[in-house]
Amino acid sequence: MFDTKFVIVVREDLAMWQKLNVTAFLSTGVAAAKPDIIGMPYQDADGNVYHPMSVQPVIVLTANPDALKKIHRRTLERQVKSSLYIEEMFSTGHDSANRAVFAEHTPDGAKVVGIAFHTDKKTADKISKGAKMHG
Repeated sequence: MFDTKFVIVVREDLAMWQKLNVTAFLSTGVAAAKPDIIGMPYQDADGNVYHPMSVQPVIVLTANPDALKKIHRRTLERQVKSSLYIEEMFSTGHDSANRAVFAEHTPDGAKVVGIAFHTDKKTADKISKGAKMHG
């Protein structure tokens, strides 16, 4: 049905609130970078209008820290733009603080807790190898 995949991978050992928080933040990054994956607004039977959402399913996977590091590296090697959330961002309270703490880390030194990307199916499957469906 779709030639592409919208994938989010979160670290499996996070608390549930952290998994949800990271998933929400990462999805906004992909949606902002890929506006063509966003459909039309929704309207209910009473005429109330709601925000548009992704036109395709979002695949949410989990992985251990080592697999996440590999997935991150694969996005960089394949030049697939991604949204990345690192552990240190949990201790900040706003966007500029997130950017500041993010800028302190190299790809090899980052403690990745989540990554999201949108690319063709074959590439998405290769990048996300080692992750499993969130259960």
